[in-house]
Amino acid sequence: MDTAAFLKENREAIVNEAEASLEARHVRHYEVVRGEELRERLDRLFDRLLEAVEHRDLAPLLRYTHDLAEERFKDGYGLSEVQAAFNVLEEAAWRRVFAALDPSEFAETLGLVSSALGAAKDDLGRTYVSLATDTHAPSLNVRQLFAGSEGT
Repeated sequence: MDTAAFLKENREAIVNEAEASLEARHVRHYEVVRGEELRERLDRLFDRLLEAVEHRDLAPLLRYTHDLAEERFKDGYGLSEVQAAFNVLEEAAWRRVFAALDPSEFAETLGLVSSALGAAKDDLGRTYVSLATDTHAPSLNVRQLFAGSEGT
């Protein structure tokens, strides 16, 4: 199954699970953001994820993440609090993948979802560091972390 189609088909289950998981974690700033507002925030993040996967374009997701980081930083959210929302969405997507797809489809679906959200979390972290230190934080070159994985 196409990853974007899978995400669309499982949207409700993924966002419901992410919402319940985030509420259960008792993250300080999300304790006061419950119900409809929390759901709307997770829906927006899911929409940006779906758009990135569907169009194979991270730019709108990264713009969203950058703006979100600036807004949450200004509002006093810790980086780990904001990352929690990304993490619960990713974890819920993984659980749906494992429950609903054939193992032959795991790699592409998980790869696209995790790559998109990983890039978003990287941008989120760099933006937080930049705001906290008032400097530019360069992107992480993950290829250097996997030296030798291609026979080098």
